[in-house]
Amino acid sequence: MDVLGSLGQGFAIALTPVNLLYGFIGAVLGTAIGVLPGLGPSATIALLLPITYKIHPVSAVIMLAGIYYGAMFGGSTTSILLNIPGENASVVTCIDGYQMARQGRAGPALGICAIGSFFGGIVSILMLVFIAPILSNFAIKFGPPEYATLLLLGLLMAVYLSSGSALKGLMMMSVGVILGMVGQDLAYGMDRFTFGSDQLLNGLEFVPVAMGLFGISEVLANLEEPEVRDIFKTSLKGVFPNLDDWRRSWAPILRSGLLGACMGVLPGGGPIMSSFASYAIEKRISKHPEQFGKGAIEGVVAPETANNAGSTSSFIPLMTLGIPTNAAIAMIFVAMMIHGIRPGPMLLQEHPDMFWGVIASMFVGNAILLALNLPLVGIWASLLKVPYKYLVLVIMIVCIIGAYSVSYSAFDVGMMMIFGVFGYLIRRLGFPVAPLVLALILAPKLERAFQQSMVMGMGSLTIFVKRPISAVFVVVLGLILLKPVAEWLWRHRRGSRKKA
Repeated sequence: MDVLGSLGQGFAIALTPVNLLYGFIGAVLGTAIGVLPGLGPSATIALLLPITYKIHPVSAVIMLAGIYYGAMFGGSTTSILLNIPGENASVVTCIDGYQMARQGRAGPALGICAIGSFFGGIVSILMLVFIAPILSNFAIKFGPPEYATLLLLGLLMAVYLSSGSALKGLMMMSVGVILGMVGQDLAYGMDRFTFGSDQLLNGLEFVPVAMGLFGISEVLANLEEPEVRDIFKTSLKGVFPNLDDWRRSWAPILRSGLLGACMGVLPGGGPIMSSFASYAIEKRISKHPEQFGKGAIEGVVAPETANNAGSTSSFIPLMTLGIPTNAAIAMIFVAMMIHGIRPGPMLLQEHPDMFWGVIASMFVGNAILLALNLPLVGIWASLLKVPYKYLVLVIMIVCIIGAYSVSYSAFDVGMMMIFGVFGYLIRRLGFPVAPLVLALILAPKLERAFQQSMVMGMGSLTIFVKRPISAVFVVVLGLILLKPVAEWLWRHRRGSRKKA
């Protein structure tokens, strides 16, 4: 069946009353989460994972996907009105968005953000429609050596492309790999890191761990910060941009939509890097770069378009290769695995209803988000007045009930609390959480693929360079690992020249 025919079947699934309802719930929750500072899509999806046990798999993923890209839509509200990013990807929006609000142009700023986000989402969905089936068919040719090197490449790219120290990212990735090996070894049946506990024989339950790392740690981190929500009082009327705004915005929207769609495919790329890159490009090519930082509408629409495009295109490696590229996508990966659906090359053949239904729901979801964000800006802004202390109570209750409901065990609740404290400590020390979560999920798959590769190669590592695809991945891995050494040598050489 051709792509358009398959997409038509996807719309038939996405437009059923049940899936429309879950898509609407996801869009509303995502927007609210994006508006409220201190609780991101990763934490929200982690909290809702237990609820998805009783929902049809397609409906569950549609809802969780709506939360993810809906949060990208809503993050601009906080950035513009509070000068506080509702999402990490909305950090750049604060620079010019808040200045526009101070100039009495908060309405057009929020309006152009919603329109740009809608366009960015549509560009990425079209990319997903036409590229994902091709990539999926290509990935069917992969064997264990290709998967082992691809998974390792994805982990390293997620570390090196993410913000912050690469060394700290590598350390967190190593911790995640160790945690992913807790339990019995699949090949030899040996206990690893169980410390005599029967509850750990089957490995760590991901849901309590995720709830601790994202939900509990988020609460602890936000409670120690003084709650200052001085909403800039300005008119929110006139959310539709004027002709001059359109003249200045249409080209950045096009460029940022394409840039975000491409960068979202990269592990560690996604919405955060897309928003930073788009802002830098627009400032560099602008005829009036001095206006950036003083309320330039290009500096508002470019990062918002890019981050929404990047969030949607993050589904391409998830659905075609089975590799989550960031923490929020990792939560959706787990939700699919909970329902017995394995993301990857066979998803299109084994579960076409999931594949095309979710893609079609993204078109519907982005239209819902546009309808919600343009006329209801004032309502979303009023959410900023909700004291965080009330949200804390709700989050804690949901975390405890959710962790307990996984296997009705107090042990899981205890594990959630332990990882909550651990997550809080590593955040305070400046260590990223995302590499740990990605490694925790991918480590068992990487180990299994490596063991199978060793069997195929009769115990020789040369199996990874004898096969063309895996050999290319090995070369790329080597270049990534040599990059810090090359940078150090370059800096050392330049320093020697200056001294001479």
